[in-house]
Amino acid sequence: MKKIVLIEDDADLYALLKYNLEKEGFIMVGAQTGKGAIELCRRERPDLILLDIMLPDSDGLDICKGIRQHPELAHIPVIFLTARASETDRIVGLELGANDYIVKPFFVRELIARIKIHFRGQSAPNRMLKAGPLELDRTSCRVRLVDQELALTATEFRLLEFLMSRPGIVFSREQLLDSVWGHDRAVTDRTVDVYILRLRQKIENDPANPMFIRSVRGFGYSFNEAPVAVAVG
Repeated sequence: MKKIVLIEDDADLYALLKYNLEKEGFIMVGAQTGKGAIELCRRERPDLILLDIMLPDSDGLDICKGIRQHPELAHIPVIFLTARASETDRIVGLELGANDYIVKPFFVRELIARIKIHFRGQSAPNRMLKAGPLELDRTSCRVRLVDQELALTATEFRLLEFLMSRPGIVFSREQLLDSVWGHDRAVTDRTVDVYILRLRQKIENDPANPMFIRSVRGFGYSFNEAPVAVAVG
């Protein structure tokens, strides 16, 4: 079943949408304020986000911008629900990363039809990422090397997931910081080197001669999409 997060301050509209979406078989969670919206989405990992623009404590445009900058949320479709009907408002909303823009008042059946269109075009990301003997399970947040489960911190897991899901692509330290740590951060380029070193100590048979995460001198790091077999122990 698909999960939808709804951020909408109008209590009557919130209740109406909740009733109809659940009647259609969707799982719906949400909030009636913008505070904590990104954290809610990060925690719930929805398949789609319905977002009001004019919230009492937040600007939905800023929330959408934050979603698009968050490495765990950037791929999730966002549909704006708003009373702002001008052409300029629509253009701004879409340019900030919204997938659709629906003006209030609207027909609930039309909204549900548009939601289903977005789901129809969605391809679910692979639950398992594999590279030779290394396996990363996105659902359980576990990593195994051969038959041994590895103890990774949350940041180490996000960094490894990001690299494994984009094999062969070289990323600068700045790109890794933006994608894994986010734009609101108090860390430096050196932080990336420290975490790469920690990952290599956990996933590489010989960290001094890494098989999975290779360094590209003068630029950054890349994940090797075709590693050779290794032994653990």
